[in-house]
Amino acid sequence: MTETINETAAPAKLSLETLGELNAQVAKPAYERKSLTRGILHFGPGNFHRSHQAVYLDQLMNMGLDHDWAIVGASIMPGDARLRDVLLQQDLLTTVVTQSATRSEARVTGPMIDYLPVGDTQAILDTLADPAIRIVSMTVTEGGYFVNAATGKFDHEHASILADAANIASPCTVFGLIVNALAGRRERGEPAFTVMSCDNLPHNGHAAKAAVVGLARLVDASLAEWIDTHSSFPNGMVDRITPATGDFERSRVRTLFAIADDSPVFCEDYLQWVLEDDFVAGRPAFERAGVQIVPDVAPYEMMKIRILNGGHAVLAYPAGLLDIEYAHEAMQHDLVRGFVEQLQLREIVPVVPPVPGVDLAVYQASVIQRFSNPAIADTITRLCLDGSNRQPKFIVPTLADRLKQGGDIDGLSLASAFWCRYCQGTTESGKTIAPNDPSWDTLQARAKASIDDPTQWLGMTDVYGDLGADERFRDSFSKALAGIQEHGVEGMLKAYIDRPA
Repeated sequence: MTETINETAAPAKLSLETLGELNAQVAKPAYERKSLTRGILHFGPGNFHRSHQAVYLDQLMNMGLDHDWAIVGASIMPGDARLRDVLLQQDLLTTVVTQSATRSEARVTGPMIDYLPVGDTQAILDTLADPAIRIVSMTVTEGGYFVNAATGKFDHEHASILADAANIASPCTVFGLIVNALAGRRERGEPAFTVMSCDNLPHNGHAAKAAVVGLARLVDASLAEWIDTHSSFPNGMVDRITPATGDFERSRVRTLFAIADDSPVFCEDYLQWVLEDDFVAGRPAFERAGVQIVPDVAPYEMMKIRILNGGHAVLAYPAGLLDIEYAHEAMQHDLVRGFVEQLQLREIVPVVPPVPGVDLAVYQASVIQRFSNPAIADTITRLCLDGSNRQPKFIVPTLADRLKQGGDIDGLSLASAFWCRYCQGTTESGKTIAPNDPSWDTLQARAKASIDDPTQWLGMTDVYGDLGADERFRDSFSKALAGIQEHGVEGMLKAYIDRPA
């Protein structure tokens, strides 16, 4: 819809009672809440979940399908308490606003029927014990899977994992809760559930399985074997750019659509989910809502993670150093845009294997267009967040493959050097960069030490693994970091763009 339909209308507080008062052009659930019964427990029902998985389920329920697959929300992070309070006050409804460059459309979704008290592990365990829960899904961020970056495997020595293994009756992690629940089902002779990762990391189903089975193995080897045999962990590739919600979005949903929603979700109009059909206890008819059900997600996953997520990582740090606030503004900067485009075409796309039915050049061009969407107020701060967890997934594997091929790595090295320079803590104009990583203090210390000794940065084996010792990468990175210090961000961007192809 256009952005002028409700400029003078009084906003209605979002609730089941007020759905009928909303503007006729706002899509609303065609089903009644009382028709829904729970089938999915979802850990982390934040913005991305509500713009993605919940939207697909809402579409199915609007078709009269899968009313026994409603969502129960669960969180163990204290910071989610406010979101729960807000959602409960509006009957767990969410306004999802999709935005292209010229058009905004709103729909109210309602597939969530409960949100358990945040951090109440007993309430979570009681819900997981309900045989009606046949899928446990999660969006717990890329860093939430206890993966050792140096080995790429489950970190069974992590303090949180060891604590849960020692006291699995009172677990504190998502995976501890899942192991406890599956142990209970085994003891009662009940069927296992499917664990479905909706996080943005390579082989997310494998990562979830490694965490669940790995923790179970520390508790009871026979339990681990039972879970391995009776549960399932489908891989899935998820995609939708979904910025954080702030006062701007809350005000905008009131102005555009006359809806008083304290936790609306604004997202791009692009939506994709590629999913393996590996569910031990049934599943919704996702394909009816547009999910691509495939035998192997890996090609789609690598394409998206390397080109889109890798592209975001390439874009983020030079933009942050140049005091650019939003992604679309970065794409209006000729040098930043040129750097992203050229690096993708020269170094990233060549190490993306073929994807069934997809032209990689067309996909890469669509990514550039999505980054440039001015309606998506995606902040550079968000894109720079948590580099210590994102770089090993989105940049380092591409670097490793380029080195194996003997290909040029100077653009990827420069992207990594921009991250290092960003972690020194000031932009080029001298503004202080607020801590933006769980390991910020360590990163800042290493980044400052790297001014004189770049190997200090590359010595982070939890990020680079063995790659930091590779002579080609070390030399390329060192030159890039020195170049940033000598010629500045724009100087290095221009030098890369102007290089002969």
